[in-house]
Amino acid sequence: MIISASLSCGKSSTPTPEVPVNPPTTVSTFSNPLMNGADPSVFQKDGVYYYLQTNGSSINLWTTTAMSKLSSSIPKTVYAPPAGGQNSRNVWAPELFYLDGKWYIYYTAGNGADISQRTWVLENSSADPTTGTWVDKGKIFSTSADFWAIDGTVFESGGSRYFLWCGRPDLTNVNLTQNIYISKMTNPYTLEGVATKLTEPEFSWEKNGFGVNEGPEVLVSSDNKASLIYSASFCGTDDYALGMMNLKVGGNPLVKADWTKSTQPVFTKQPQSNAFGPGHNSFFKSPDGTENWIIYHANSATNQGCADQRNIRMQKFTFNADGSPNFGQPVATGLQIAKPSGEK
Repeated sequence: MIISASLSCGKSSTPTPEVPVNPPTTVSTFSNPLMNGADPSVFQKDGVYYYLQTNGSSINLWTTTAMSKLSSSIPKTVYAPPAGGQNSRNVWAPELFYLDGKWYIYYTAGNGADISQRTWVLENSSADPTTGTWVDKGKIFSTSADFWAIDGTVFESGGSRYFLWCGRPDLTNVNLTQNIYISKMTNPYTLEGVATKLTEPEFSWEKNGFGVNEGPEVLVSSDNKASLIYSASFCGTDDYALGMMNLKVGGNPLVKADWTKSTQPVFTKQPQSNAFGPGHNSFFKSPDGTENWIIYHANSATNQGCADQRNIRMQKFTFNADGSPNFGQPVATGLQIAKPSGEK
């Protein structure tokens, strides 16, 4: 005869009723800021978001499948430049791209002197950019504009690839005015031909502190209309903001006249929302592809400047009837907003 374990231990054989376990509550909202940092950049591929921001001494890469949970991702240092080199100091604004079957990171760095800042390229042939070896491909520059250069990014249009960046042409470093330039690319680490100056600070809202057009990012709408979104005014002011240029349909990105520049900023400070100096942005789509999101940095209080107090924020945006983006206003810190559609 088989005696049950419960009887042999002198316990009742009456089954203990199961206590229902409630499934974990699904959190459907998040609030800004996501985390501390500046100069955010996002690249999406195969359901993964790759995130980078300015570190100063190296390049770190975050990966996540849910941007609202970015702060819980553990970054990996993928590149630290050798000490003493021309790209060893002031490592700023890295951006990741997947081009021609390889990964590329474009970043700004110098030797420690501000006037030495240039844009540089790293290449990785691994399928996963968090693994493999990042090869230094050197400086990327136009021979017609080989001067102070930051904030490089890549834009593809009409079967051609273009590089955009912010440049300061005064080699004496007395005139600090920053412009945005564009040049066609021969390959992911070489520019072809001369550089075109697309925009320079013209309006008062681009000249707070001193004249600045920087941080170019090209956004293409679903009907294939391209908008160049850039940051204007000195980042140390509360009035750092976003400006916009739109490329005419069928226009040549290298021809300045084919771009129309907005006379007003398209994204500005909102003191009542604890958003001062919003700018240096990137774009991404929600996991299900139905929503467009902007990610940017801002300060939470006035007069915090270009320092460690800057933090990362994101919010959904829409497009106007003419294909230009409508970013609205910076969302208030602490406000619960819906996560990107399709996040798990």
